[in-house]
Amino acid sequence: MRPIKGYDKEFLHGLLKEMLLIRRFEEKAGQMYGLKKIGGFCHLYNGQEAVCSGAAAGMKRGLDRLLTGYRDHGHALALGLSPESLMAELYGKATGCSKGKGGSMHMFDYDKGMWGGNGIVGGQIPLATGSAFAQKHQKDGGATIVFFGDGAIHQGAFHEAMNLAAIWKLPVVFVCENNQYGMGTSVDRASSVTDLYIKGQAYDIPSKIVDGMDVIAVMEEVKDAMDTARKEFQPSFLEIKTYRYKGHSMSDPAKYRTKEETEAFLAQDPIVLLKARMEEAKLITDEQYKEMDKQLKEVVMRSVEFAENSPEPALEEMYTDIYA
Repeated sequence: MRPIKGYDKEFLHGLLKEMLLIRRFEEKAGQMYGLKKIGGFCHLYNGQEAVCSGAAAGMKRGLDRLLTGYRDHGHALALGLSPESLMAELYGKATGCSKGKGGSMHMFDYDKGMWGGNGIVGGQIPLATGSAFAQKHQKDGGATIVFFGDGAIHQGAFHEAMNLAAIWKLPVVFVCENNQYGMGTSVDRASSVTDLYIKGQAYDIPSKIVDGMDVIAVMEEVKDAMDTARKEFQPSFLEIKTYRYKGHSMSDPAKYRTKEETEAFLAQDPIVLLKARMEEAKLITDEQYKEMDKQLKEVVMRSVEFAENSPEPALEEMYTDIYA
């Protein structure tokens, strides 16, 4: 675990609060899906909160861009999209961040640097590489970070994008959120190598493994990689090892893994780990944490009320935002 010494109390409280908000939001999204308030696909992020929160803390807001796959609620919240706009999007309401037309897999906010979730496995990887190409030639001073799962790493688009990024020296950071399963298939059954970071070395791209249960480790590694991308136009590849507690999507009961395996990862819960380290450093008490949790549950409930009371998209919205 990376030391938290040197980071101030307010900053660490912000990280903890953000991860806890994502957890409570996802729990409520799962509940609302079960009540048939939310339709379509829905992929929850429970357990992986340290990845998006740490990465967002390592980015430069207003300069950098983020693209990810269909498990995108956490990334959107970490970049500052409101719970109301996300819940409304899940409900398909006009007040959603994508006007109710994107749903769970397509959270988007141009101004906040959230350049979209993507429903196509690996489809975001070449898009992010194109974003970095534009940033380099427009000289806007920013970099692009792209997230994808261990299942997407075997798509041809991943290899083509990595090769182009290396040849053209693009300011892009590739991040594999290795949550151990591509849908229902474990990494060791799907990949001839289980240390996925070595795939970046084939393209002469600096690559490493990061502990995805340690939000500080994620933040520090992403910050270094993004700084290098901006200053040297050097792409990099991070394999961030994490774990999802829920099934691949809401229709997946996750019977392909053992109770013992899940419990082992629950013992490394990123929220519990950060809280424990903050308690040890006398930066938070259990009472303060419980009050924070209570407030965040209320925030999430208000997002549900907002979504419930929001209007449906107008019929003519069917034809907007199709062509540029």
